[in-house]
Amino acid sequence: MPMYLTTFSYTPETWAMMIAQPEDRRKAATAYIESVGGRLHGFWYAFGPHDGITLWEAPDNVSMAAVALAIGGGGALGSIDATVLLTVEETLDALERAQSVGYRAPGSSSA
Repeated sequence: MPMYLTTFSYTPETWAMMIAQPEDRRKAATAYIESVGGRLHGFWYAFGPHDGITLWEAPDNVSMAAVALAIGGGGALGSIDATVLLTVEETLDALERAQSVGYRAPGSSSA
């Protein structure tokens, strides 16, 4: 299954609610991801441009998007970004396939 790295940031209101009533959000994230046949591999909080990072797998991009849209539309997050991760083998396959694409840089002569 494809792997996804997501970064997210809570709204100030969400932080206020979490301070008033601390909650382990890994349980909720696990339930959301499992509802589309996926699996949570990790959940971390962070200092910096994002409040948290998750690593998870889902059957496909549509399943991942469904979870991201549901969570993002819930109002607790100020932002959520997802990155599709490629295995080394997938990257090697892409590199080999790139050889036959025939890309030409703008302004270069036609082949």
